[in-house]
Amino acid sequence: MKMVLAIINQDDANVVVNALMHEGYHVTKLSTTGGFLRAGNMTILIGVDDDKVEDVIRIIQKHSHSRKQVVPTTTDIGTNYLPSMPVEVTVGGATLFVLNVERFDRV
Repeated sequence: MKMVLAIINQDDANVVVNALMHEGYHVTKLSTTGGFLRAGNMTILIGVDDDKVEDVIRIIQKHSHSRKQVVPTTTDIGTNYLPSMPVEVTVGGATLFVLNVERFDRV
């Protein structure tokens, strides 16, 4: 058995969860915040048999998309003046971890 842990941008998260549930997967959702942009994410946990991992990954890939976003930043240029400098970053998509499950019990 495997645990698929996926960190998904909040813009894609509900679509991904609905698609997984539609395919019969049970999902645990956790609200999380990214460190770089401090933006909302959803971390989902899906316990699956080994032979279902690729199907879960395919569903996540199909419904989570990366996109460009311009975010303001501030840079100290040595004069105590902090101009706002917009920077384009790639956001979205998903970060996946597939972990071995040593034991699974329902109590």
